[in-house]
Amino acid sequence: MKIINRDISWLSFNERVLQEASDARIPLIERMRFLGIYSNNLDEFYRVRVANIKRVMSFDKKITLNNKGTAQKLYAEIRDIVMKQQKTFEKTYQQIIKELDDNNILLINDKSLNKHQIKQLDAYYNLILKHAIVPIILDKKTSFPVIKDSSIYLAIKIVGKDKKIKYALIQIPTDFSRFYRLNADEKEYFILLDDIIRFYLKNIFKIFEFEEINAYTFKFSRDAELNLDDDYSETLIEKIEKSLKQRVKGKPVRFVYDQNMPEDLLNHLLKSLDLSKNENAIPGGKYHNFKDFISFPSFGHSEFKFSEQIPCIHPELEHVKSLIETIADKDILLHFPYQRFDYIVDTLREAAIDPTVKSIKINVYRVAKQSQIMNALIAAINNGKKVTVFLELQARFDEENNLNWANKLKEHGAKVLFGMQHFKVHSKLMQIARQINGKEQLISYIGTGNFNERTSLIYGDLGLLTANPTLGNEVKKVFRLLENNMDRGIYRELLVSPMNTRRKLIALIDKEIKFAENKKKASIKIKLNNLTDPKIIDKLYRASQAGVKIDMIIRGVCCLIPGVKDLSENIRVISIVGRYLEHARFFIFENDKNPSYFISSADWMERNFDKRIEVGCPIYDKSIQKELEFIFEQQWNDTVNARHVCKDQKNTFIHSKSDKPFNSQLALFNYYEKKAKIIE
Repeated sequence: MKIINRDISWLSFNERVLQEASDARIPLIERMRFLGIYSNNLDEFYRVRVANIKRVMSFDKKITLNNKGTAQKLYAEIRDIVMKQQKTFEKTYQQIIKELDDNNILLINDKSLNKHQIKQLDAYYNLILKHAIVPIILDKKTSFPVIKDSSIYLAIKIVGKDKKIKYALIQIPTDFSRFYRLNADEKEYFILLDDIIRFYLKNIFKIFEFEEINAYTFKFSRDAELNLDDDYSETLIEKIEKSLKQRVKGKPVRFVYDQNMPEDLLNHLLKSLDLSKNENAIPGGKYHNFKDFISFPSFGHSEFKFSEQIPCIHPELEHVKSLIETIADKDILLHFPYQRFDYIVDTLREAAIDPTVKSIKINVYRVAKQSQIMNALIAAINNGKKVTVFLELQARFDEENNLNWANKLKEHGAKVLFGMQHFKVHSKLMQIARQINGKEQLISYIGTGNFNERTSLIYGDLGLLTANPTLGNEVKKVFRLLENNMDRGIYRELLVSPMNTRRKLIALIDKEIKFAENKKKASIKIKLNNLTDPKIIDKLYRASQAGVKIDMIIRGVCCLIPGVKDLSENIRVISIVGRYLEHARFFIFENDKNPSYFISSADWMERNFDKRIEVGCPIYDKSIQKELEFIFEQQWNDTVNARHVCKDQKNTFIHSKSDKPFNSQLALFNYYEKKAKIIE
């Protein structure tokens, strides 16, 4: 079967992020922030995906990884692609710096400071920064320090007057902004924290007599996989806590360094870190850890940022006496970030004081550190409601935050349960149970994204609020499964992984194949983050061969190859990367002119079908069905943020056939804003 390697496809996705940074149509400061997103993505890719490839390489060099041959060959191809992207990255960064300069926002460095600027920096350095700098001399008497992969370092070479050479390290302090703004009249000046430290190197190492001292940036990535072994004497919490401590000592997978670093200093670092220059080391520019540039300041220039888009009200949830009663009467679809996430929090807050509410259950994958959702649950506990929270401790890089919330919820009296060791709970469910005239009423929320008010402002997600008793009872079964792993239940409506999602999706595709074979119109519309599952891909190829028209919007990884004659010529794939992160998953099956609509927490990946608890939900409300059709149509017609996804991985933009480009994310915001104004 013809497929694109998952990791190569992911690198192609990240190149689309890099394209945003290069796009002159995007506001200047936002382009710098896209460089930060690209860098952050790549860091995580190395810590997770490349780390896994390295484990395979160390285990057995003969193991093959699907269509890329051995792990060594795949790793070599990844390195080649990253090196090419690194050149584009550096070129883009320099172009943005030039354009900032043209607009009187100037990046200065340690070599270009004037007397007035030095005076400002002296005060900042001596009063605030100096005591946060901890230099470490590298010598044979002391062991090499543990390098953190969330930080950047200056590797320092000191050449003494006696020609003897010393090496040292300084970790760039993480409690300070990376960008220091200098006061000026007509122009804006800023300097990076790295260069402030470079400027004061002679002061920091003044006890040494030296002829020359220079500093070179590097950063380091470690394997981020948690080691959760089968020691049954430890609880899952104990294993997570132990593994988090071990993560800082994980095996190295990448070393990015200033290409001007002297060879002797570079070799010393590589030897100390047990790294290979040809395998692990990637040369780059003077500055690293560009994830900090996600928070690049705007310097008061609103024209260099995206125009403000405040989430809109939902016409059916505004100015109502009771959100819960409104949901009881009609299904409600929320679309973030275009509509307010507050409605979820406010529904919980209402449930906290509603005398008919007896219990609240929720499963949580990622939440904000200062979570309104969690505070609303605590309010419910304080009002005597029975609150059960299923926290996924294995949500990568959020494990510590989830542990903190688990402890806080327990302190307030919540029943806190954790996901299973070999299955992540990735579904997005909430259920409020009421007693109305002696009967139970279930208010359920089934979503595609996390209960996180912070990310809801940038992640495009969907959430259904419903009192449908059939759906409610099946959601109740999922919660029962989470409480008792043996009680799996039967799900006739919901798509629940690992029980039936794959089987139901294949059955839905098979129906479309039969319609096509019987000369009936057959089509599927699919919106996902990632498509990697070989069995599903094979089924989609078969559907295409039967004549089923398949349109897919895949933001990230797409292992399927569209447009191949006699294989996938009826499949078209686009990817949208823009201001908002496209995160919603939904699909529409034509079903012989009686379409079936679903939203889901699951991408079409092996792990989402087989190794996670995921929940997809049919949409029955006709008006919501029309809205899903509208959302898909808007995004499919995008000519600003959309690229073709095809075998060559070139990410060519889809150009407008008219003179007016169409930005689906802006169009959707305008659509919801117009709907909101109807009741204002």
